[in-house]
Amino acid sequence: MPTRPAAALALLALLLAPAAAAAAPAGPAAYAVDAEAGNNTFTAVFDAVVGERITAQSSAVACALTYDAAAGLARGGCSVPLPSIVVDNEPTKSEHFRDWATNKKSDPAACALEVKLDGVKVGALRAEQPVPFEADLPFTVCGRGRADGGKEHVTGSVILLPAGSYGQKETLRIRAHLAGFDREAYRISPRFTDGWLARVQSLAKVVAVTGDVDVNVFAKATAPAAGK
Repeated sequence: MPTRPAAALALLALLLAPAAAAAAPAGPAAYAVDAEAGNNTFTAVFDAVVGERITAQSSAVACALTYDAAAGLARGGCSVPLPSIVVDNEPTKSEHFRDWATNKKSDPAACALEVKLDGVKVGALRAEQPVPFEADLPFTVCGRGRADGGKEHVTGSVILLPAGSYGQKETLRIRAHLAGFDREAYRISPRFTDGWLARVQSLAKVVAVTGDVDVNVFAKATAPAAGK
C-alpha cells in the first residue's frame, strides 16, 4: 500500500498532466494550394520601353507549405506548370514562350517554374490582418536555377482567414511580388533556343528582358497543428 507522501505525489502528477499537455507547443501546421481551384494565380508582366507589354498568366499554381506558429517560420514550395501559362491570351505567343523556356530541349509537359521556401520569417499571424514578409528565395525554370546561382528578392503579405470566414478550413491568403525578374538569367530567351537565332536581333527591343511577377494564392489547412 503506498505511503501518504507517495500517494500525494501521484495525485499531483495526475492533476498536472493535462496542464502540461495543454502547454506543449503545437507543431507546424500544413497547408496546400490547389492548382485546380482556379483562384490561385501567377502573373508576369514584361513591358518593353519601345516594344510590347507582354503578360504571362496561369491559374494553376500549386503549393505545399507548413507554418510553425511558435517560430513564425514558413517552409515548402510552389510550382506553376509551363503548359498552364498563357501569354497575352494568344496560342502562338504561348507556344513561343514554351519554346524559350525549354530551349526546345525538353518536353514542356515536364517543365515547371518552381520556388522553394526554407525557413521564411513571417512572424505571428493575425486573423484577417495582413502580415508583411520578405525573403530571398531560389527559383528554377525547367530545373534550371539562376545563371549566377543567386536568389530572387520577394516581398508580400499573409492574411490568416479563420475557418468559416473563407470556406470551412483555415486559410492563408498569400500575396507575393518579385520585381525585376531577369528571364535571360534562367535562359528563357530566343538566343538560347534552337531555330530562333536568326530572330534574336529583331526581338531584342520588342520583348523586355526583365519583368515583374505577382502571385496570389489561398493555402488551405490540410492537417491541424500537433496538439490542437
